[in-house]
Amino acid sequence: MAPRKRRQTQPPPSRHPWAADTELVGLVLELTANAPDSLYTQYTVGLHAWFLDQVRQTNPELSAYLHDGQSEKPFTLSRLDGDFLTSGKTLKLKPNTTYRWYITALYQPLSRWLAEWVDHLPDMIKLRRAVLKISHWHIALAPTTYPNLFTPTPTLPQSLSLSFLTPTSFRRKGHHFPLPVPTNLFHSYLRRWNNFSDRPFNQTAFLDWVEENVVIQRHRLESMKVAAGKKGVVTGFTGAIALGLDSGASQHPEFSQLFHTLAQFAPYCGTGHKTPFGLGQTRLGWLSPETPALPSIETLLAERISELTQQFLAQRQRQGGNRAQDIAETWATILARREMGESLNAIADDLDMRYQTVKTYAKLARRAILNNDR
Repeated sequence: MAPRKRRQTQPPPSRHPWAADTELVGLVLELTANAPDSLYTQYTVGLHAWFLDQVRQTNPELSAYLHDGQSEKPFTLSRLDGDFLTSGKTLKLKPNTTYRWYITALYQPLSRWLAEWVDHLPDMIKLRRAVLKISHWHIALAPTTYPNLFTPTPTLPQSLSLSFLTPTSFRRKGHHFPLPVPTNLFHSYLRRWNNFSDRPFNQTAFLDWVEENVVIQRHRLESMKVAAGKKGVVTGFTGAIALGLDSGASQHPEFSQLFHTLAQFAPYCGTGHKTPFGLGQTRLGWLSPETPALPSIETLLAERISELTQQFLAQRQRQGGNRAQDIAETWATILARREMGESLNAIADDLDMRYQTVKTYAKLARRAILNNDR
């Protein structure tokens, strides 16, 4: 009797939604509002804190790294994408409306943590009094690795487009620089690439090549001010830009490949600064129709913070240096948010400051405004 053939068993499918060696991935969570709850205007600070706390609960070591003061953050978080109601100084969620929240990871340990996290998502996100139920999650940007992203191809297109969905800005000589100059764009991307990938490129040489060979073919841009992060205001741009390569670019094929690779990388890493607080959300391609502006209530807060900051700076005898700017921005942020109806306790929590200190600054700011009006 012939021996029975041993049945070939297939390995059990992986519980994780992507491979363990994944370094880059983008997710979108679908969130549902069941009531017209009010959102405070700088709710992105709350989203940022909520996400970091989720990491802390299961991986304190990774959480410590994400909290670290290193210049390059290995993740981005978007604002809520969806329809809002505005009523006076309040931003409200629409009942029975779905909102989308995008999260990207640029670092293998974080991508691995996300793969485990989506298997045990919490039921809801609480942003003070606002409650959003987590309904579903999807992959928004394909899981990949840095080597896979940098895959040489025989023919490369001579142009590409990038769209900026939320205000985008760079830091330049201590100020915000709200223009998508190619060297600024690719400096932003290459810094993150060199920090997280195992294949760094010479920054000076590549940016010199960008300066000589990358041209702006067309653009559709709009600038606006927005309150971002814990305090202060950012002047940024939204819209789209088309970039092309000069004929001399082909003399350095590796940089031509890097140019296209970093454009593919841009949606994962975002553009410019404060990307963990919703700024610099970027997509490859020319998006149409025009991207919607931020809810007006956010713009109003940003304008008020900017106005108060200039008033406080003008009142100080010594306006130079970072200290004067920092104090003026802190006072302006506290007072503007109080004017929008936020409590001192909530503001203190967001700014990581003592309640008594915030209360004192609010009094000093009001007194300064009264003195200015006399």
